[in-house]
Amino acid sequence: MLPRTPSFSLQGKTALITGGGRGIGLAAAAALAEAGACVTLVARSVDELAHASRLIDEAGGKSRYIALDVTDAAAVRATLDEHGPCDILVNCAGMNRPKPLVEVTDDDIDAIIDLNVKSVFHVSRAVAKGMLRANAGGSIINVSSQMGHVGSPKRSVYCASKHAIEGMTKALAWELGPHGIRVNTVCPTFIETAFTASMFDAPGFREWVSERIALGRVGRVEEVMGAIVFLASDASTLVTGSALMLDGGWTAA
Repeated sequence: MLPRTPSFSLQGKTALITGGGRGIGLAAAAALAEAGACVTLVARSVDELAHASRLIDEAGGKSRYIALDVTDAAAVRATLDEHGPCDILVNCAGMNRPKPLVEVTDDDIDAIIDLNVKSVFHVSRAVAKGMLRANAGGSIINVSSQMGHVGSPKRSVYCASKHAIEGMTKALAWELGPHGIRVNTVCPTFIETAFTASMFDAPGFREWVSERIALGRVGRVEEVMGAIVFLASDASTLVTGSALMLDGGWTAA
């Protein structure tokens, strides 16, 4: 008898996506909803969330949303405990303030670390508690970056934050693995989003990026979606503590 490919379907699953109102977060939510999951979008902007949720519902998906500042540890605990357990978590909320080291302010450091690192810890801790109580396993997907594996000019704090996510992911994979909870990262290169638009407006920046990508171009949000579904589904039940590189070959050099 031939072995059968594990299912990529997420029917009957529930997913929570931070930074779900736009960009890669919205793409992740759309992908999970298309695969059958009921998705909950989390971000600070109610208007952005409502619009994103409506788009998912109009496409045939099931969604809800929660306005929440994920850097507020107390609010995260209270809100997500009330929300109840979920099967899939995508930590996508993030930011960057590219600057030379000597121009980085204390506020820059705090803002980037608070959102890119501490919020991932806050949300993962709250969601993991629910997963452990439910005793049904789960998948935590942290949206990291190629910058979690390399360095780059003007990105000292951002690189530090994403390297931290890679370390946290490995530690959580070992801690939660015995309970059937898998923890992985996806590591995109530069993706065309509102988040990166101002970067690409800078003269020569797109060319600088493209020269460092083996495929010779920047990425699209659609190119992250399949990886999210893969890591959320039974197709990846042996994958934990891993970094799935979506970098067009940047780190292959």
